[in-house]
Amino acid sequence: MALSQTESATIEKARAAGVGGLGVDLDDETCAYLVALIAKDLRLTRPPGFPARVSSFFDADRPDTLRLPGLPFWPAIERLADADRNVVTYFACLAKLHKARVKYAAILKTQPVPTMEQVGPRGLLQYGTMTPRALTGFLLWRKWMYDIDNRAAQETGYLFEPIIAHSIGGVPVGAGKSPVRRHDDPTKGRQVDCVKRKRAYEIKLRVTIAASGQGRWREELDFPVDCRASGYTPVLIVFDPTPNPKLRQLVRAFESHRGAVHVGPAAWNHLDQQAGPSMARFLEKYVREPLDALLREVPTGPLPDLVLRTTDDSIRVSVGPDTFVIPRAPRGEEAADDDALPEDIDDTITGP
Repeated sequence: MALSQTESATIEKARAAGVGGLGVDLDDETCAYLVALIAKDLRLTRPPGFPARVSSFFDADRPDTLRLPGLPFWPAIERLADADRNVVTYFACLAKLHKARVKYAAILKTQPVPTMEQVGPRGLLQYGTMTPRALTGFLLWRKWMYDIDNRAAQETGYLFEPIIAHSIGGVPVGAGKSPVRRHDDPTKGRQVDCVKRKRAYEIKLRVTIAASGQGRWREELDFPVDCRASGYTPVLIVFDPTPNPKLRQLVRAFESHRGAVHVGPAAWNHLDQQAGPSMARFLEKYVREPLDALLREVPTGPLPDLVLRTTDDSIRVSVGPDTFVIPRAPRGEEAADDDALPEDIDDTITGP
């Protein structure tokens, strides 16, 4: 059966570059690689001419090298979709993850080194505790790492909840178009990580004990109130089950408004049930396994040693015994991306 118009549009949108100078578009060679990976993941008969083995998604030093030249993409994905209609959603979510990884590699390459005009006054807080030369270097390194971490937070925000939402057949919604209105001011909507039928999801990697601003925490506690007032069942998903007072307080808030709470393994089980077998495989392989591996390695004692070295064309980062190299753009070609907003998160991806 041929791809429907909606399915074709979903694939085209998944391939297209986002806004901004570092937007990534996926050519046929990259899309062919993703198709081969999907066939392997879902144990589907691979399209004619496609290799039995493909490079691992997470092991490539440069994600932009993951491609299969000379293979027909559109006939291949149509063939896989004919065997499993969830292939289109699987492709869209995998493409979104791949584009985010390629884009972040470009951010690391091009993020400008800060200037002393940006950070110089901050040196007054530590002036005299080290030589001016050492303090200058420390200030510049610290700001560069702060900048790339902020960019990582931004890009992850565009990625994490949306791919989970689409994987389980729901959609993320922004405040402007949200069906969940604020109980104290129904003229205003609130952003929801995922809406599926009459359920509104709040999705969190973890709830930390660290105190956030009182107003921000009040916002968290008001989520289930707003959902019920809008006729939606609030659902809390927390992947890290580590207990703490904040998590207990949030759980009580959801339960007191007849919401559902899924924490730790129960969170993954719920998402698997909502996703169905094919998209549950995506969540397991591309979200759960990497996150679990990171959570298992959270240091319980001192952090590992960190050493950064720079040359004209690279930054070498050593963390404990491991080292990786970030290629750098030549001076004068550094450029911060001008993305101001994510792609329209209200657009839907077809789901199971």
